[in-house]
Amino acid sequence: MSYDQSAMNELHWLIDMVQTIEVGLVVLDRNFDIQLWNGFMENHSGVSPNSIKGSNLFEQFDYLPASWLKQKMESVFLLKNRAFISWEQRPYVFKFKNYRPITGRADFMYQNVTLLPLSSLTGQITHISLIVYDVTDVAINKLQLKAANERLEHLSQTDGLTQLHNRRHWQMCMQKEFDRHSRYGDKTSLVMFDIDHFKKINDNYGHLAGDKVIQHISHLLKQSLRETDCAGRYGGEEFSVVLAHTCAKGALNFADRLRKKIEKSELVFEKETIKVTVSMGISDINDQLENSGQWLAYADRALYQAKESGRNNCVIYDQDSAE
Repeated sequence: MSYDQSAMNELHWLIDMVQTIEVGLVVLDRNFDIQLWNGFMENHSGVSPNSIKGSNLFEQFDYLPASWLKQKMESVFLLKNRAFISWEQRPYVFKFKNYRPITGRADFMYQNVTLLPLSSLTGQITHISLIVYDVTDVAINKLQLKAANERLEHLSQTDGLTQLHNRRHWQMCMQKEFDRHSRYGDKTSLVMFDIDHFKKINDNYGHLAGDKVIQHISHLLKQSLRETDCAGRYGGEEFSVVLAHTCAKGALNFADRLRKKIEKSELVFEKETIKVTVSMGISDINDQLENSGQWLAYADRALYQAKESGRNNCVIYDQDSAE
């Protein structure tokens, strides 16, 4: 075989490989005009290499993020270094539909893109190559795993009956606010409350009715919260709320509004109308507190005082009167 024939065969193999390889290959000149558009790009765009050669990439595909992508390409020309675009940074560059059966739920093809500088025989960077990888399977699997982990994390932090924070996670919120006060002196208050005569509800209507009452109170509580507040089911029929950036007076206003809302509300269970009230204890944070456990104990004592003084009321913990 002659040298010319061998070179022609190698060129044929090279062209065949470029056209059939399962990645996208695009070559652009300095003006971003398309010089190469392989079979992968044709199959997914529906545009043939012959019809697109010489066209400007950004005029041909006006949905491309032109200023962002041109900036990346210019850095490749200027610095003579490759650049990468990850699907996590931008899900896709070329808006291709996803046809993979395994990840059929994805509407588009997730892509990783490599930008390579191409030099001439004189060593000048005259062209740039875009290599487009279909990473839809990897991306979808990773996103599904992330969603599953987030769901598990949510479940690990949530009380199943009320969908409020569970006791463990709520105590972490409380500790975080206590630490924030220690560092920055932020005002924060703690509200503890429980349902008055809850045992009678269970005895008269059954435990299922008791669960419905707890859910009813939880719903009213969630309606009353700000985004910065952290509420949880502390245990049984007892609830707890951390009110960030709130002094004792502000916490009393919050607690009394919630108490009145609960008192006015009604729950119908199996044609029986159930009305309930709650007792509330409040303790704001101060520099004399040694730890978050003491803060919680003070709010709990105030709750006990609220129940001792007739229930269906709110009491702020007073250290002077407690001693």
